[in-house]
Amino acid sequence: MALVMQMAPLLLIFAVFYFLLIRPQQKKQKEHRALLQALKRGDRVLTSGGIIAQVTRVKEGVDEVEVEIAPNVRVNVLRQTITDIFKPVAANDAKAEAAKS
Repeated sequence: MALVMQMAPLLLIFAVFYFLLIRPQQKKQKEHRALLQALKRGDRVLTSGGIIAQVTRVKEGVDEVEVEIAPNVRVNVLRQTITDIFKPVAANDAKAEAAKS
């Protein structure tokens, strides 16, 4: 009985760490991997360096993506450096947001 009482706080601490830190981080990593796999030509992306670019070519089987950072300026970046994809705002949504301002 004494051994169980000594182990209970450690188990409780591990459970709290799992549900508050480990599990959300694993979920976020899984979503990021899915985001990178769903990249397609024409997507506007944000790189980890803070550069906003448009995907011009997705190379299959390679960890590189060709992006255009300015007119006629294309560079290859690693998929892992892409942190986010910007979804285009529909015309109706843009008008609704402008009306709120």
